[in-house]
Amino acid sequence: MSDALPGFFQGTGMPDAAWWEALWPDPAAILSACGLTGGVNAIDLCAGDGWFTLPMAQRARHVLAVDLDPAMLGLARQRLSAQGITNCDFHAADATAVRELAAEPAGFVFLANVFHGVPDRTGLVRAIRDVLAPGGVLAIVNWHPRPREKTVVLGEPRGPKTELRMSPPQTIAAVEAGGLTPQRIVELPPYHYAALFQRTPS
Repeated sequence: MSDALPGFFQGTGMPDAAWWEALWPDPAAILSACGLTGGVNAIDLCAGDGWFTLPMAQRARHVLAVDLDPAMLGLARQRLSAQGITNCDFHAADATAVRELAAEPAGFVFLANVFHGVPDRTGLVRAIRDVLAPGGVLAIVNWHPRPREKTVVLGEPRGPKTELRMSPPQTIAAVEAGGLTPQRIVELPPYHYAALFQRTPS
């Protein structure tokens, strides 16, 4: 992956659709494993072309899709429109602007394959915490910290540079510093895990 626009988090960007779909053939199942339940307000941060946004909107009451790249959001909008889905708002913005963008508290926030590149992880988590409803879940999907040459999709190494990848304990420590409580780690074969966190009711 390469930084496609100024302001992109380090080592992130929307990959080619072919290998993304090969890696995630059933995005709805990933969302279920990450704790998305029906009827909640959900946020897809760094939504890209909407591969996860579509099944999220099919289950959630309302979805806020945020991405820095307007072109990617345009593809996401087309993807949902083709299915007649209207319960999603799209905003071209940095993920850290989620406080200003979320009109209502969210029960579920999803962040896939970008946390490794966030320069101020604590700040981003605090912003997410502010928009989570009490008991709401943050799901962070990360590449396991395996050598990049060993994470092969469609015959080529994929994902961020080896040195950028985060282990589950590293992810947990970063998110705890932002005020969310770790819940569990979910394995997402072949190369990923999801770290789930909750805003503990005060």
